Amino acid sequence: MNRRTFLRLLPAASLSPTQSQSQLKDLETQIPALLRSTNVPGLSLAVFKNSRIIWLQGFGVTDRASGTPVDSNTLFEAASMSKPVFAYLVLKLCEQGMLSLDTPLTTYTNRRLLEDDPRINRITARHILSHSSGLVPDWRSSDDPLRIASDPGERWSYSGEGYYYLQSVVNDLIGHTDPKQCGQFEAGVKVCATDFGESMQSRVITPLGMTSSGYVLNPDFAKRRARPHDANGNPLPYGTSRAIDLARYGAAGGLLTTPADYAKFLMQIIDPRPQDDHHLSADSLREMTTPQIEVSKAADYTIAWGLGWRIARTPKHIYFGHDGANPGFQCIAEACAADHSGFVLMTNSDNGMKVLEKLAPEISKRLHS
Repeated sequence: MNRRTFLRLLPAASLSPTQSQSQLKDLETQIPALLRSTNVPGLSLAVFKNSRIIWLQGFGVTDRASGTPVDSNTLFEAASMSKPVFAYLVLKLCEQGMLSLDTPLTTYTNRRLLEDDPRINRITARHILSHSSGLVPDWRSSDDPLRIASDPGERWSYSGEGYYYLQSVVNDLIGHTDPKQCGQFEAGVKVCATDFGESMQSRVITPLGMTSSGYVLNPDFAKRRARPHDANGNPLPYGTSRAIDLARYGAAGGLLTTPADYAKFLMQIIDPRPQDDHHLSADSLREMTTPQIEVSKAADYTIAWGLGWRIARTPKHIYFGHDGANPGFQCIAEACAADHSGFVLMTNSDNGMKVLEKLAPEISKRLHS
C-alpha cells in the first residue's frame, strides 16, 4: 500500500474495555499464522480503550538471522507516522508565537526551496502539514525534479519534501546546523547536519513521556530495535540515524518507537494534559484533527487531511491516524476520539501491509463504538 491508499476501518457495536479484550482475544491465535502466510517476520501492537491500554503484545521475531522474539519493548521505524509527531512541535511553536500557520514560510528563512516559481512565497505551515502545498513529487529525483504542481491550498498531494522544507525552517528558528557535516541526497540536494533529533527529544518526546522513542540511536535502542526485512523475508541493513540523514528525513520519517509509546502519543491527542511549555492547548489539538482539505469522498466514507493527521469520516464516526512505510518496515495507527480508543500496529517487513490490511479492520470492528 502506498501513502495514497488508506485502509477502510469500520466500527461495530459499542464495547466496554473488558468486552473489547474478549473480542480481541481470538485474533491473538490467528496472528502467527497470518505472519507465516505473508512472510512477515515480526509484529508488535498496542490497543487502547477509554485511554487505557488493553492489549500489548509482540509476535514473531525481530531478526530472522538471530531469531530474537518481538516483545512490547521492541522498537520499530515509525516511517511516515513520524509526521504527526513533528506536526505537534510545529503547533507548539505556533502557540509560542515563533511561527504562524498561515504566514508564508519564506518570511522566516532566507533559504529558497525553489528559485523559479513565485508560488513558493505563498506556501505556509498549514499547507505543509495538510499536504496541500502543491509540492511534488513526494521525494525528488533526477528524473522527477521538485516543483509546484498546483497553487498552495488548491488540492491535496502527499509531500515528504514539504515536511523537509518545514523542518529546515523550524531548524532555522530553534536549531543548529553543522556546516562541516554536509552531503548530497536525491537530485543533488545539499543537506547539512542539524540537532533535529535532540530538539524533538527535549521539546516533544521526553515531555510527553515517550520513554521508548527517539531519533538518535543510543546503545539501548540499538539492542532493542527490530531489523528490517524485504518482501522475501531476507534481513536488510539497519537504517541510520546520522545527524545528516535526520536533517533530511527526520520530520518525515525518522522516529524510532514502540506501539505502546506511540499509543501514548495518540492518547495525548485525545486526553491531553493541561497546556504548558510543551503540551498543546485544547484549541491546537482540535485544529490538528480538524479536516483542512478533502482527499476523497464517498457516500459513507470520506478522507480528509488535518494538520499531520489523516481524518476518516463515516456517517457516525470520525477517526484520525497515519500509516508509514520505510524500507523493511510498515505500520499504521488509528484512533477515535469519541470513544477514546485506538491501536498501533508495527511490522518489520516490506510485506507488512499484507498483515495490516487484514488485521487493522478486524481490530477496529472489535474496538470502536
